[in-house]
Amino acid sequence: MIRLPELLAPAGSPQALHSAIAAGADAVYLSGKRFGARKFAANFDHKAMTEAIDYAHLRGVKVYVTVNTLIREDELLDLAEYLVQLYDLGADAILLQDLGAASLARRLVPDLERHASTQMTIHNLPGALYAAQGSFNRVVLAREVTIEEIKRWGQKMEKAGLGLEVFVHGALCYSYSGQCLLSSAIGGRSGNRGMCAQPCRKPYVLMHGRKDEYGRPEGLQAVAQKESYIISTRDLCVYRHLDKIVRSPVQSLKIEGRMKSPQYVAIVTSIYRRALDGIARGSWSPSKEDERDLAWHSTATSPQATCWGQRMSWAEGCRTIRGSS
Repeated sequence: MIRLPELLAPAGSPQALHSAIAAGADAVYLSGKRFGARKFAANFDHKAMTEAIDYAHLRGVKVYVTVNTLIREDELLDLAEYLVQLYDLGADAILLQDLGAASLARRLVPDLERHASTQMTIHNLPGALYAAQGSFNRVVLAREVTIEEIKRWGQKMEKAGLGLEVFVHGALCYSYSGQCLLSSAIGGRSGNRGMCAQPCRKPYVLMHGRKDEYGRPEGLQAVAQKESYIISTRDLCVYRHLDKIVRSPVQSLKIEGRMKSPQYVAIVTSIYRRALDGIARGSWSPSKEDERDLAWHSTATSPQATCWGQRMSWAEGCRTIRGSS
C-alpha cells in the first residue's frame, strides 16, 4: 500500500476535537488560553487540555499545541512554566514562531518535538534547512511553496531529519502565511499576537484620484468593481490533487479552521480521510459529491463566500472557494 501522510485536523474547541477524531484525523492541533495564534477560538484551559490529550491518546491520535505567537520579554517566565506543563501533560509536539520561544523550549523540554509554524514564513530550501539546524523536527511550509519545490527538497529534508507539513484546505492569507500587519495598523489587533481582526475579509471601495502639492489625495472617486471583497483571498482546496500530494515527500496534510464549527471540522476531515484511504487502496478518484460538500460547508458560514474561482497555489492552481477563516 501507498505510504499515507498524516491527516492533521483543527480543534479550536473540545467539540471540534471530538469531531476531528470521530472523522478519522491522525492528529489534531489546538491551543491553550495563551500564546496561540487564534486567541478568539474557544481553546483549552489546563483542565480541558489535560482531558483533550488523554481523550486523543486513548484513540491513537496525536496532539500538537500551538505556541506560535511572538513572545514579549515579560512573558518568558509564564511561557517557561507553560512549556513544562505541556510536556508533563504528554503533548506530542508544539508549534512555534518565535525563535526565542523555540530556543527556550529546546533547553527546557528537549524531548518535546518542535514544529516550525507556518508563521515563520519558510518558503524555500535555505529556510527549511535553517529550521533543521535549529533542531526543529518539522516545518509547516508557507502555502506559496509549489509541489515541484517540495519534491526537489525531499532527499535533503530526509537527510536533515526534517518532516514537511502543508496546508491542504481552508483559509488563505493575502500576505505570506499570516505575516500581515493590516489588522495591527488599523485596529490595534496584531495577528502575530493571535488577535487578527481579519480586515482583509471586509468589503472595500476602491478609490481613484489625484495628489495635491503636498502628496495628499484629492478629487477621489469610486472605481466600479464587480465585487466589494477586493482583498479577501479564496480558500485553499487541494482535494482534486490529493493523489499527487500523497506521492510527494510531505509528512502531514493540515486542514485549517480552528475558528470553524465542529460540523465543518467533521465534514472536511471525513472527506479527506475517505480520499486518503481510497488512494491507499488504489481505488480513488475525485468525487463531485465530496467537492460539492466541501464547497457548501466552506461557504456556509461566510457572507462573502458566493463564487468559485482560481488561485495558483502550491497545489498547482487547485480549485478554490472564497471563504473566511
